[in-house]
Amino acid sequence: MIQRIIGLTGGIATGKTTVANYLASAYNLPILDADIYAREAVSVGSPILQEIAQRYGEEILLTDGNLNRQKLGEIIFNKQEERIWVEGLIHPYVGDRFLKEIALSPAQTLVLVIPLLFEAGMTDLVTEIWVVSCSEQQQLQRLMQRNHLTLDQAQARIKSQMSIAEKVARADVVLDNSSTLEVLLKQIDTAISKIL
Repeated sequence: MIQRIIGLTGGIATGKTTVANYLASAYNLPILDADIYAREAVSVGSPILQEIAQRYGEEILLTDGNLNRQKLGEIIFNKQEERIWVEGLIHPYVGDRFLKEIALSPAQTLVLVIPLLFEAGMTDLVTEIWVVSCSEQQQLQRLMQRNHLTLDQAQARIKSQMSIAEKVARADVVLDNSSTLEVLLKQIDTAISKIL
């Protein structure tokens, strides 16, 4: 039987982690997370981190050799060409990690959490696409609260991604996270019981 591979995506701070955690706890599904692989890609001493340091100078690194994410964020969320350059290094690494994990997994259903599923061109890795959505106002508030960002910083991060409306238009399943947690979980239960 062909594996069911759910590509879970949505805008920043729309609730992807909440959905992934519920799928893991309630349905015991393996979760593969693009953010974890992206962090791996820029781990201390990695070739990708070395390229980033060559481009932006040693001040892009913290004293312990780790990437200064805040500093990199300031660069890539304000200059589209720099974001494209960094993503061009990280996305292929993340894609390869997904392919390896999918090949190794005996699970019948897998969940791939990929915030930039469309932007990174990774839709061919999945058999169905779930998009978590909420209003832009909610997204802004959640992002500012969670990441301690100013309104301008939060808007820059949201604008760097494909719009929620565009993601929703390309989804097989849309999970509306603008109401309560209970409402969201019911939608997940319905979606997981349907085989597309």
